[in-house]
Amino acid sequence: MTTDGVAVRLEVLTLGEAMVSIRSKATMRLGGEAHLSVAGSESNVAIGLARLGHRAAWIGAVGNDEPGRLIQRTLRAEGVDTRYLRFSDESFTGFIAFDQPAHDITRVSYHRRGSAGSTLTADECIRAMETSQPHLLHVTGITPALSPETRLASLAAVRAATAAGVQVSLDVNYRARLWSRADAAAALRELIPHIHTVFASDDELDILTDATDPIADLLTSAAEVVVTAGSKGAWSHTTSGTTHRPALPVTVVDSIGAGDAFVAGYLSATLDHLPIPARLERATATGAFCVGAYGDWESLPTREDLTLLAHTHGTALR
Repeated sequence: MTTDGVAVRLEVLTLGEAMVSIRSKATMRLGGEAHLSVAGSESNVAIGLARLGHRAAWIGAVGNDEPGRLIQRTLRAEGVDTRYLRFSDESFTGFIAFDQPAHDITRVSYHRRGSAGSTLTADECIRAMETSQPHLLHVTGITPALSPETRLASLAAVRAATAAGVQVSLDVNYRARLWSRADAAAALRELIPHIHTVFASDDELDILTDATDPIADLLTSAAEVVVTAGSKGAWSHTTSGTTHRPALPVTVVDSIGAGDAFVAGYLSATLDHLPIPARLERATATGAFCVGAYGDWESLPTREDLTLLAHTHGTALR
């Protein structure tokens, strides 16, 4: 990446699957209006980081089709570096459909089996690591679940990062529709020796370790374990101690994407070299922005937006 002819080092590289999303605010089987956008955990994080002023790139494959062009255009418009995006002539771009049968109850339907996103290769990830030389690599537990190829790609990426002295973060993001807990454990435990920061919910920790005290066990290799618990807030665990921050009191409109927003905020503050309490505060703020509106990433804040939550509900800024 260059700015005015001067080489600027990439801050974050993330890899995974991006899909076209179709959203309905009611039961989809009844028809009616729907909103077309894009979705994907890793691309959500990349957008969140770009909005907060960081240089972020996304690696992934999409179909050589109009949905794939929508993903490329959206990421570019949001300031995400798409130099590593690959168009596939053999596979299609995956779809994800959301509808809401009740308030803040979201039903998700996937149409992704055999999609381009499942064809990401280890060679692509290694080349991207070598050429981009990021400060941080971010991966999730979704990508290795998509196919044997993407499992190898994820492992190759974190190994390349370790060899290059690049910090790696992992968001477990367990999806029961993609694989069993046993299969997830087998794949993700391969990654753990290379992970600097782990993001997980309480019920995902046993995927990463069988230890009676999973936090202590994970901290024998990871530097930090961040545990999220929705409305209860989040905890950051290190060998120096534990820090907690509650979730911000906001009206929840749509909780989809909140975890990705949290991760984007946390990694942003990490890149800014902020202490752990400030990382949690930025992360809970970005999560609060996300749940306050519909969409995976549309309501993610810019750096200037972060102060807006200090205003009371109903405030008109004139």
